[in-house]
Amino acid sequence: MWNKSRTKALMLLTSLMLLLTACGNNTEAGKAEGQGAEGPGELKKVVLRLKWIHQAQFAGFYTAVEKGFYKEAGLDVEIRPGGSDFPAVQMVASGSEEFGVTGADQVVIAREKGVPVKALSAIYRKTPFVMFTLKESGIQTMEDLVGQKVGIKLGGNEELTFRAMEKSAGIDPSQIEEMPVKYDLSPLLTGQVKAWPGYVINEVLAVEEQGKEVNIIDPNDYGINFYADTLFTTESIIKKDPEMVASFVQASMQGWDYAVKHPEEAAEFGLKYGEKLDLKHEVNMMKASIPLLDPEKLPLGSMDEASWETLQKNLVELGFVKKEQDIGGLFTNEFLK
Repeated sequence: MWNKSRTKALMLLTSLMLLLTACGNNTEAGKAEGQGAEGPGELKKVVLRLKWIHQAQFAGFYTAVEKGFYKEAGLDVEIRPGGSDFPAVQMVASGSEEFGVTGADQVVIAREKGVPVKALSAIYRKTPFVMFTLKESGIQTMEDLVGQKVGIKLGGNEELTFRAMEKSAGIDPSQIEEMPVKYDLSPLLTGQVKAWPGYVINEVLAVEEQGKEVNIIDPNDYGINFYADTLFTTESIIKKDPEMVASFVQASMQGWDYAVKHPEEAAEFGLKYGEKLDLKHEVNMMKASIPLLDPEKLPLGSMDEASWETLQKNLVELGFVKKEQDIGGLFTNEFLK
């Protein structure tokens, strides 16, 4: 009797061992088939480096995180602020980060230097850049700037757009007294300079929020409209993981689409990223951004060859780059579909 019980126990133990072994083999097989060491359902971590500090200018990306669009796409996205200390092109080109936001002009400049970045989506398809003056100055046009001291932001799309406006207006740079400026608006507010370079969604609002009226000198009035904030990655990342790129781009644009339709909510999401942001200013910024995203032109973020050709032509003519690059290498709309 004891021997029979012992035999049954041994048989049961053997069956359990075989079952555990089979389960282990299935797990290893699953990893071998591409589930990865993290296991099935694990989110893929990627980094997005912004063009500038956290603010509503990037609300669509925050929205994609907060509304779960990235998560639904299988992505765990970390959004990092940019700026002069963390330039998006260099950070992404180094291979340490997957995606970035920069001016479209910087994509062309990088390509000329042999950096294989590629635009995936133009967020601001209408330029937010303007020159503006205090209304009390009476200065309303580029021609009015002749003989005046004007603030200039050197380098980047701000200078490019200003130079293109000068050229279109038939103004020689020597006719305007230039003063290099950064971000402190004091020189304009105190009258040290008569005009200021800035974004209609940011600096213009900041001055108006101080109770000042302004005159806008719009690049579009001079036939100038360059893509501004542009989402990009590298050709190597596109080649390595095109499905991940498509998922990221589409989830990002889903976030922007939601932000356009719910600007107050989207602006509030940004407060989680920037510690000193003012909700009223952020809401104003988001609402002012909507027309510049050109939401009537679908799909949101899509780009056209003619705009890139115009941008590159101006970069060459104004001396920002020496030679033109292949347009097909600068951008793609394939991941928006």
